[in-house]
Amino acid sequence: MLSLEEIVRDRQALQQRWSALGYFPDKSLSQALTEGADRYPDVTSVYYANGQSRTFTNRDLYQDGLRLAGALRELGLGRGDVVALQLPTWYETAILYQAVFHIGAIALPIIHIYGPSEVEFILRQSKAKALVIPARWRNTDYLARCALYENIPTLERIICVGEGAGPRVVTLHDLMARATATFTPVAADPNDICLLMYTSGTTSAPKGVRHTHNTLLREWGRPTYAGRGLYLSSLPAGHYTGFGFIMRPSIYGAPSVFMDHWEPKFAAELIQRHRIKQSGGTPIFLLTLVRVAQEHGFDLSSLESFGMGGASMTPSQIKLADDMGFPAARVYGSTEHPTVTCLDPAAPFEKRAYTDGKLDEGNEVRIVDENANDVPPGEEGEILTIGPELFVGYSDPELDRDSFLPGGWFRTGDIGRIDRDGYLIITDRKKDIIIRGGENISAKEVEDVLSEHPCVAEAAVTAMPDPVYGEKVCAFVIPKPGRTLTLLDVVAHFERSGVARQKTPERLEIVTELPRTPSGKVKKFELKRMLAAMTSAPDA
Repeated sequence: MLSLEEIVRDRQALQQRWSALGYFPDKSLSQALTEGADRYPDVTSVYYANGQSRTFTNRDLYQDGLRLAGALRELGLGRGDVVALQLPTWYETAILYQAVFHIGAIALPIIHIYGPSEVEFILRQSKAKALVIPARWRNTDYLARCALYENIPTLERIICVGEGAGPRVVTLHDLMARATATFTPVAADPNDICLLMYTSGTTSAPKGVRHTHNTLLREWGRPTYAGRGLYLSSLPAGHYTGFGFIMRPSIYGAPSVFMDHWEPKFAAELIQRHRIKQSGGTPIFLLTLVRVAQEHGFDLSSLESFGMGGASMTPSQIKLADDMGFPAARVYGSTEHPTVTCLDPAAPFEKRAYTDGKLDEGNEVRIVDENANDVPPGEEGEILTIGPELFVGYSDPELDRDSFLPGGWFRTGDIGRIDRDGYLIITDRKKDIIIRGGENISAKEVEDVLSEHPCVAEAAVTAMPDPVYGEKVCAFVIPKPGRTLTLLDVVAHFERSGVARQKTPERLEIVTELPRTPSGKVKKFELKRMLAAMTSAPDA
């Protein structure tokens, strides 16, 4: 295991390497936004919410972002402060991100599905100084949760998009009304941390992933994304990919249409109306989009490609898109290393359907055994990655010790191999996570919540395949003597716990024992085997 000093030295050496190779632009996001507004002033972004659209040019977004930066500065926010944003994909979200970068602060996007317990943990660990929320969005009253955050010592301000009230709450409307016309952006080092994003992994608590100006600008500016035409994005602004897409128009002039949530019929309408060329998402996006297009006769002929990430992507799904006239492809990445492989619509079907893509420029992959030794070509092993957009470590540096190997190689926790043509194939996961609709769910976190139920003696959870969401959560539970437990009991327990509802088990299996190794570790592969046998039975 590396020392923290060795990890830092490896990181510094890599930063010098990426700069020398020209992969790092060596500028701040604020500088890139200024250059983008000058270079692409008339590129437009269209934001849809509740079926209504608002259109803004890059010039509009930049000017409003600067004004808002001045208002944030007047609130006492500045360089190095963490500003958390739990917002949908709205115009307000876009200018808030820009404003945060102009004042030299650190943006902390939070996925909208996170409940108050997860948000409180993130705010505390990150030492966030401000939180931005909608007053209410869809079925959630975010403003009502503010009382739960009152005892977080670092949290000084809550900014509300909509009507808000409270001792620390200020509305975005009031901020913009008193914002000054001019603001001079704060200078920042390109290798400064500017993004902190929490992701679920094998641990029960979310992990804070740190990115710099350089790593983000490298990822957003990849040649892979250049010149591909109007993009439809419905990915959440609190998710890494959705966050990246909301920034690309302003920095790289990529025209985009944004939906604040996925609604397949409306997405099909927008593709037809705007003649969208590119889109993507998890399998559920593709399956539901094709279904409504076939049912209602929407014209999707303008689409030229559809990128897919997440879990349980199948060749039949890629063929489904191909049959509709727009090539789809599997791609691989994570919050830590966002674009390991890239989408090539011109690649043969076999490569797009049966592999996870070819390495994008600048990235390298090693396949290693349990002792971190490289395996022979074509054999399976753990996937290690390295590249200029790789994150620079977790907010808890102790987590880095298990995550990095000498030379700065990142342990993805995924199992795979490289074929003879250089395409990466993911075959399994070493990490104990469930990927439901593209969102990572820590199995341990679900198990920890289950263990708090008074009827549960022991619990283990695993992924169960689902044709729409890719995977869902299945719980295996040993009840306490004399106690009974139903799935309805579990659902009610998770509702009371305050975690995101997507983490709630959707299948419950009552067992008398759990399969274990000699050391006592639960054999998750045996649970998956048991589940497969149960679901394939005629009366399942």
